[in-house]
Amino acid sequence: MAIKTIAILSPGDMGHGVGMALGKHGYDVITCLAGRSQRTRDLAQAGNFREVPTLEVLLEEADLILSILVPAHAEGVAQSVADAMRDSGTRKPFADCNAVSPETSKRLESIINSAGGDYIDAGIIGGSPARGAEPRFYTSGPHSSIMDELDGQGIAIRNVGGEAGRASSVKMCYASFTKGTSALQVAMMTAAQSLGVYDELAAELSSSQSENLSRMEGNVPRLPSNAGRWIGEMEEIAATFDSAGVTPHLHLGAAEIFRLLESTPFAQESPETVDRSRTLADTIKVVAEYLPANLESAD
Repeated sequence: MAIKTIAILSPGDMGHGVGMALGKHGYDVITCLAGRSQRTRDLAQAGNFREVPTLEVLLEEADLILSILVPAHAEGVAQSVADAMRDSGTRKPFADCNAVSPETSKRLESIINSAGGDYIDAGIIGGSPARGAEPRFYTSGPHSSIMDELDGQGIAIRNVGGEAGRASSVKMCYASFTKGTSALQVAMMTAAQSLGVYDELAAELSSSQSENLSRMEGNVPRLPSNAGRWIGEMEEIAATFDSAGVTPHLHLGAAEIFRLLESTPFAQESPETVDRSRTLADTIKVVAEYLPANLESAD
């Protein structure tokens, strides 16, 4: 099928960048913003999205729907789209591009297919096109070839087969390393701060792990702005590992680290408003203050 109009639910940090990239390659990119925040509306405007008033109108106009949001909302959006398909009698391809486990993806497949839609399992690896990246969309499932024509249109498509869940498996395993490593780094530096040896550890890292320390200095201060979104992702990774016979506890622990980051004042920032002048040391000092034991002693 020829894709002309692509709906994105919703234009968040990644979604608006993907929509912006697809729009630059000639696609008509639409969204429904009913009940969405002002930040989401601003990002939709920045991405040059065309707004439609309801999901029913969105279904009527779209050739393909991309769900790009936090894992906790993936099932709710799929259910809303499925309900709109039934109410309108319109059946369209629906790609869940969220960081969910293969089991969750298969549950979403059932929701969409039961309404007559064509489900595509997808997982995004890489940064937002809004920051100059070309993310890779891993796709799988019986209808995954629908997205093949988007390859090179500001995003890359990597079709990994006809069974839903394979694309999500790739995403889960990859994110277990990238975001899991970030959680480990925060845990390490926060423990050092709490134990009173932060400066000594930082000096050792500067000497023996300078590249890793440099990455931490650039990455860790930005993590609280995303922590709330990544808690659910770590839990989905834990469920994925558990289903594969691998311990889930590493990433349940990572979820706890992101909960800790979410409890700090820095979590009020968005990816667009992060204080770029804040250092790794500044960040970790505050994070350590929000450790449960330190909060209890302060009380």
